[in-house]
Amino acid sequence: MKPLIDHEDMKAKRTIAVFDFDGTLTTRDSFLAFIRYAHGTWRYYAGFALHAPILILMLLRLYSGGKAKQRIFSHFFKGWPHSRFKSLGQSFYAEIEKMRNEPVIGKIQEHIAQGHTVYVISASLPEWLEPWCLKQGVKAVLATEIEVDGNGLLTGRFKTANCSRQEKVNRLLLIEPHREDYYLYAYGNSSGDKEMLAFADQSTLVTATKM
Repeated sequence: MKPLIDHEDMKAKRTIAVFDFDGTLTTRDSFLAFIRYAHGTWRYYAGFALHAPILILMLLRLYSGGKAKQRIFSHFFKGWPHSRFKSLGQSFYAEIEKMRNEPVIGKIQEHIAQGHTVYVISASLPEWLEPWCLKQGVKAVLATEIEVDGNGLLTGRFKTANCSRQEKVNRLLLIEPHREDYYLYAYGNSSGDKEMLAFADQSTLVTATKM
């Protein structure tokens, strides 16, 4: 991991550090792990087998990854009470602990110790990200948000754009719009983080051990 560098322009600015979650703070994808946690192994594989044609098109870049993700989410969770979904997200904390990428998590603590503001920006969902991330001292989680109807049930749709690629930059700028006022560190592991890494003053491409 790169050391934190004390640049001259940092002395007159705030410092912000943004972290991707899946494959950066963890060793595997939490969205997939959460589906398996919620439904069990048999229903997990059956659901993905049903959507194999869409997943193949996505891999061939003939179908949007965000749309494919929403189709998968809808299949597994449409009609669920949001209270049940949120409760499961809280109990998923223990599963996230099993996929910790320790060197990068250590960077969160290093930034916090130096008084930096830390955000997690992820395409996964806040219902399971927030309980874990806030416990680590992260100020806020910016993530893909889901739609809940007037009866408190999941519609199967996303309320926001899938928080990946340029959307990560967009979401950061919504809460930290004055880019000239802060020095930005960014940590990510995939093409979904490319725009955020390019947007940062200092970026780190993370390699996580796959479990």
